[in-house]
Amino acid sequence: MSTSGLKAIAPVPKASDFLDIVLSKTQRKTPTVIHKNFKISRIRNFYMRKVKFTQDSFDEKLGAILEEFPIIDDLHPFLSSLLNVLYDKNHYKLALGQLRTARHLIDQVAKDYVRLLKFGDSLYRCKQLKRAALGRMATIMKRQNEALEFLEEVRKHISRLPAIDPTARTLLICGYPNVGKSSFINKVTRADVDVQPYAFTTKSLFVGHLDHRYMRWQVIDTPGILDHPLEEMNNIEMQSITALAHLKACILYFMDISEQCGYSVEAQCQLFHSIKPLFANKPTVLVLNKADVARLEDLAPERRALVEEIINAEGMRHVQVSCYTDEGVMSLKTTACDALLEHRVDAKLKGNKVNAILNRLHVAQPRPRDDVVRTPFIPEAIKERKKYDKNDPTRRKLERDIELEEGGAGVYNINLKKNYMLANEEWKNDIIPEIMDGKNIADFIDPEILEKLEALEREEEKLEAEGFYESESDIFDSEDEREAVQAKAAREKKLISQSTKKAMKNRAVLPRTAGLRTLSELTTELTKAGLDPSRIQERAEILAKVQGAKRKRQREEEAEMELDEEIGEVGEGEGEWMDVDEEEAPKLKKAKANSGAVIAKNARHPRSNRQLAGLRDEAQASKAIKLRNLGQRERNMHARAGESDRAIRVKMPKHLFAGKRKMGKTDRR
Repeated sequence: MSTSGLKAIAPVPKASDFLDIVLSKTQRKTPTVIHKNFKISRIRNFYMRKVKFTQDSFDEKLGAILEEFPIIDDLHPFLSSLLNVLYDKNHYKLALGQLRTARHLIDQVAKDYVRLLKFGDSLYRCKQLKRAALGRMATIMKRQNEALEFLEEVRKHISRLPAIDPTARTLLICGYPNVGKSSFINKVTRADVDVQPYAFTTKSLFVGHLDHRYMRWQVIDTPGILDHPLEEMNNIEMQSITALAHLKACILYFMDISEQCGYSVEAQCQLFHSIKPLFANKPTVLVLNKADVARLEDLAPERRALVEEIINAEGMRHVQVSCYTDEGVMSLKTTACDALLEHRVDAKLKGNKVNAILNRLHVAQPRPRDDVVRTPFIPEAIKERKKYDKNDPTRRKLERDIELEEGGAGVYNINLKKNYMLANEEWKNDIIPEIMDGKNIADFIDPEILEKLEALEREEEKLEAEGFYESESDIFDSEDEREAVQAKAAREKKLISQSTKKAMKNRAVLPRTAGLRTLSELTTELTKAGLDPSRIQERAEILAKVQGAKRKRQREEEAEMELDEEIGEVGEGEGEWMDVDEEEAPKLKKAKANSGAVIAKNARHPRSNRQLAGLRDEAQASKAIKLRNLGQRERNMHARAGESDRAIRVKMPKHLFAGKRKMGKTDRR
């Protein structure tokens, strides 16, 4: 399991938020109406259901937390030790144990109070038992506030850890601070580790990835290590020690022989010997960094002897690199990756699994069947062929040479017909006609074309005699064609419906007039800015006149159509609508309404206004309307549909809004 699998842990709420979540869910998901006149069995079940539901909610939430957080003993040794270094394994286990105990206590409280509720003899007593049960559960949860806050901090830190896979091919970089470890990982991977000219810039593990021989490798940059006892190391250094101890990787020990890091060569050699037990059974490469400043040959004899003592150790490799000039960087990457591959192959060969695989493998090797020497056969034409020489004027011309002679790429057009094998070379560039002597060339390709044509004509005559072509419906040659046409129609219909839905979905929420500017406002602001708005104003007036004339013409056409319909309804007999030589019918006069629409002046209206029925005059009617609106004002303020509207729109949970507020903030929940 890698650290990436630990990042899917859900946030852990505080104790107060935990109570709000559970009690709000209980209020929403359980019945809320009870009456003292109900049967006592119904009252008991009502409150028992609330207690059980609350207990189930606590159990669900706490169970999710306990399942998502990993058990340290079940993790890879590297991850287990890393969590122990970062968070203290005992504190972590104690926090999870407290939540597990809290879940058990809440279950016991619910079990005890459900037993007591079975003997409740009144609504008041059942209600008090329920209240006591929920209160004890809340008290238990409030005591777990520190454990919940600690686990939330652990979750946040775990989510920020790099995705380290302990089983992947790994290059592990270690050494004193400020010796160039982060510079190397930035060079060979796409990681972006901060590089500064002071010690302990890197305070945690950083991971980068590279490709070598079509395989993925992970490179881990560790914080710097100082040469002092293990007990005196801090958390930053312990992360490096944990990685060195538990990861099966190739170790790259960086040394700065120029001593620009602030530590002498003797101290760096002493640190190597101090942590050398952690390199057991792992390929190790000694990296002499900053070769552009100082090289191994430039060291004093006594210091050079200390470095060569490390280099001459069994299985040790060394590379001189400079991350500033990129000297030896790729060579170091290749050396380290090959060393790790060799080590992994050797480890597999020494294991027990390799024997079972080798027994199933057989490598066939060719053996001579006699003593006859059989040399490879090469045709004489190939042997005599002259070797191609670009500078030889008599060489054979390639297509590339012809292209250069004809004008180069983009001008030269290759002739694909020049290699045709025909009886006459002059036929190569002839154009094959489609029609020749009034006949289609394609008709003479098939020797049985006439017989097929006669069969097709007989079939057509038979279909025509049967009346196959008399149907007006679409004729399809096959069922596949019919299905294709139907599918195309369905697809077009679906596209139309989707476009309609999309157009309806993207409608503007605001009215069209919102945010528009009047012409006077625009001209005023342009004048203030020192610009001449006369041309814009003239164009706007012209457009307004055109639109006004268009709207006027449209209204007149609609009014004429309405008048024609009304005249057709009022007319009596055929003489009103037939074209006869009689006196013209009197035309109705036209007038404009308040909205500007053209209406008939003599149109029929109701004989009486129903709004004034039972009232003396319009003054009394307006007074009645005012009194009606005044009576509706209170209902409108409460957003009620009418007098019978008794709906309560917002239910405020009592546990959230009841109780005395103390000093301080009001957002206590």
